[in-house]
Amino acid sequence: MRIGLLLFAGLALIGFLVVAVVLPQMEGSGLKEAALALVSGADPAKQQVAATAEKSGGLAGAGRGVKLAPRNDAKHGEMKWIIGDDGSIRGWNEKNALEIALLPTLQAGRVTWSCKGYPVNAMPQSCAGR
Repeated sequence: MRIGLLLFAGLALIGFLVVAVVLPQMEGSGLKEAALALVSGADPAKQQVAATAEKSGGLAGAGRGVKLAPRNDAKHGEMKWIIGDDGSIRGWNEKNALEIALLPTLQAGRVTWSCKGYPVNAMPQSCAGR
């Protein structure tokens, strides 16, 4: 009887550890993968905006006409991006509750990008992640 009780307690402890420690870590890595896919999915639009802005010498209108088709990823769900006339890019992934904002800056004829995303702990370092 005691052995059975100890065995049951041991299994319960293992189950608790899996739920409390292992599953959140697995979920966290999936979020990081989805965030990286969301950020990197904006690269074609970033290149188009940068080329237009560097050619014209300004960001006004650099995003006009630039579009990214939504991408449906089997693992991460649908990812969408909107490009503003000023070249700013907003992206989101509803399945994982991820959002990013990529903001261009034109200095000395070259475009640089700043990126902010939410949740911060899921974002790659290139997007102000930890």
